Parts: sequence; structure tokens; C-alpha cells
Amino acid sequence: MARLKTQAGTADHAPSETSEQYAARVTGHSRSFGETHVLKSIDLEISPGEFVVMLGRSGCGKSTLLRSLARLDPSPAGEIQTSGRASVAFQEPRLLPWRRVRENVELALLNTSQRGSRRELAEQTLAEVGLTDKVDSWPRQLSGGQAQRVSLARALVSNPSLLLLDEPFSALDALTRIDMHQLVIQLWRHHSMAVLLVTHDVDEALALADRVVLMDQGRIMHTWPIDLPRTDRAPSRPEVAGARAEILQALGVQPLPRNPNRNPLGKQGAA
Repeated sequence: MARLKTQAGTADHAPSETSEQYAARVTGHSRSFGETHVLKSIDLEISPGEFVVMLGRSGCGKSTLLRSLARLDPSPAGEIQTSGRASVAFQEPRLLPWRRVRENVELALLNTSQRGSRRELAEQTLAEVGLTDKVDSWPRQLSGGQAQRVSLARALVSNPSLLLLDEPFSALDALTRIDMHQLVIQLWRHHSMAVLLVTHDVDEALALADRVVLMDQGRIMHTWPIDLPRTDRAPSRPEVAGARAEILQALGVQPLPRNPNRNPLGKQGAA
């Protein structure tokens, strides 16, 4: 098992201000649809402030597990535990076209105790994602990247301890994806929350994760801790290239020669 190591104390993990031992804990969780067993006795723990990226082929159960963590699907008592609020952003922004941008973000506050300051909180969160000038826009007036930023703002506005991201960048162009990677890292560090990102992109996983988890046929099969600072994860670095080759092999993919000049986090990397 590859482990991308660095000197002690130099990895750029998000600081955690909670005394909880975990942000999320999954214990023996299974999920079936008819005769199809999608999840098979999953065990997974996510630490406070940890950034976990989950990889796997289509249909392996990644999104089903994320939905269980988000409490969108039922689960037996004790199998899914979270230490605080969990919020989710999906591949599609899922904005209501008849509500303005600010109103779409405010919807996430309907079942919280923040009712008296919804407008202010929504506008503050939209400023965090760089959309101050789009507060009163309609969803149809947004680009794909802007719509995904609104979706992120809606997930963040309730101050979750766990942010769940289900392939939120897969429909974006390459340059917009780099911008979104950098934005998510900035938000993760600022909010000191745990993140679980589901993706098919191995390079995205290596660029963003503290830990990469691979699912196959409804089970967690491999885990790769990544301790390098994100600014030191150039594709040409031997540890990164080695981990990439090992992950692709575990996925059953023959790796192609890697362009050493392509950094998924951009030339400057992420803070």
C-alpha cells in the first residue's frame, strides 16, 4: 500500500475545533435494492477536519453510501453516526429556477435555528464562494461553474461538520474544475469541517485528499493515506506517480504515461 509521506507537522490538514473523535462513523452498513446488494457491511470512519476522497467504478456503491451519510436513505439504528450536521452537494446544482440565487441558498436554513438571519447568512456565504454580484440573479443567468458555487454555498450556509460532495465537478470544463478544486480546499480549511468527496478522477483524488478510499462491488477494498502538503503534489513527484499507478491498478486500469506539467491544482497549488 502506497503512503505519500512528508515530514511530521508539515501536512496541511484543516484544523479541527471539536473534541469529537469522528465526524462520521459507518459500522456494518449494508444496502440492497431488491435482490441487488449495493453496499455490503461497510465500515468507515472520517475524522473531524479530514478530507476523504472515494473512488470506484460506476455502480460500486459510492453514491449510495454518500446518500446514507446524508440521511437521504433510511438505515438501521447505529449503522450511520455523525457528530454534527451533514450537508450535501451533487453533480447537478439542483437550483430551483423560480427562486433567485440568495433564496436558493436560504432554503438550506429552513430547518435550522438561524431563521432570524437567513438573508445575511446566505449573502455572507455567497461572498465566500465569490458570488457577491450574483445574489439577486436567476439560476438561468449563471454559468455551470457559478451554479455549482451556489450549490456549495447552499451546503455550507448551515455550518456543517461534514460536507458530502457527489461528483460536483464532473460536468465542468478543465479550467473551471481547477478553480473549484482551489475553492473547495479554501472553504474546507476555513470552516474546519470534514469532507467526503465522491469522484471517478484519480488525479482529482490525489490533488485534494488526506485519504483516498477505493470501493468495489459494494465494499471498501483499499485505502491510501496522503500526507504530502497539497503544494508538493506535482504529478512528476515519484510518490505521487507511484500512488497514481497503484490506484489505477487497483481500479483495473492500465496507466498511461503522465504529463508531468499538468497539476490538477494549478500552477500555484492549493493553500
